[in-house]
Amino acid sequence: MDLKITTENGKMRATVTGRLDTTNSDVFEKKMAPLLEGGNPDIEIDCSELEYISSSGLRLFLTLQKSVNARGGKLVILNMRDQIKDIFNMTGFSRIMTII
Repeated sequence: MDLKITTENGKMRATVTGRLDTTNSDVFEKKMAPLLEGGNPDIEIDCSELEYISSSGLRLFLTLQKSVNARGGKLVILNMRDQIKDIFNMTGFSRIMTII
């Protein structure tokens, strides 16, 4: 798992690569700290290279969504693979997150 964060056009953009599961969720949580603490609450997450997500990973996405909501921003998840999108649909996350 890898998480790269950049700023483009005033928005924070993160790219998630690999598997996000229990074995690396603590690393992901540390790497996503700038997204939780950043001054700009508008965040895009590119999930085109996210291969797998477990409940631990889903919890971190929910934490990020709550942080963005509390700061009055918008979280947009881009390029999600069908099998990952199915997990978000089954868990109801697709109803509380913007997935494009």
